Amino acid sequence: MTDTVLLTVDASATEPALLLRPWASGDAPALVGVWRDPALRRWTSTTVQDEADAARWVREQERGWASGERFGFAVVEGPAGPEGTEAVVGNVVLKGAVAGAPSAEVGYWTAAHARGRGVASRSLEAVTRWAFDAFGDSGLRRLDLLHQVDNVGSCRVAGKAGYDLDRILPASPPAFPLDGHLHTRFRPGSRAEVTA
Repeated sequence: MTDTVLLTVDASATEPALLLRPWASGDAPALVGVWRDPALRRWTSTTVQDEADAARWVREQERGWASGERFGFAVVEGPAGPEGTEAVVGNVVLKGAVAGAPSAEVGYWTAAHARGRGVASRSLEAVTRWAFDAFGDSGLRRLDLLHQVDNVGSCRVAGKAGYDLDRILPASPPAFPLDGHLHTRFRPGSRAEVTA
């Protein structure tokens, strides 16, 4: 996908508007600050210690867009300005949405300062709608969401975004040291056509 994709989430009475856009090199300094959070480091496999690590991570996101294998969105709030100048509050990613594949995977994280404000669930909902709109005609019928069983926050986000608990997956160390939850959401009208 070569087009720049921008997704918006409207503000509500209690929650700010969000913009989801591809990651940009100007986001690297914010990423260093975000990754200082011990909870984020616990739930993600990525390590960002300094601005060089953050720049490499952003380049990986850009390569994912260029190859069409991974679509990582920076979730930002604040006035629209040059990329990298808004407040980064999270990340949502769509992985494996290739032509003919019936399923793909979503993932997300939220910066510590933005947790508890619906950032993850609202952003995940926006990416879910976009994924089914953008890839549904080429066969995408199901989105999977995986997290460790002890990540209660991710379980809540999945439920709020309409992802039902499908089953518990056994641990697969070292990448997945504990059992995991597999949550699934089907494209409207396609549930009966999909087999797991």
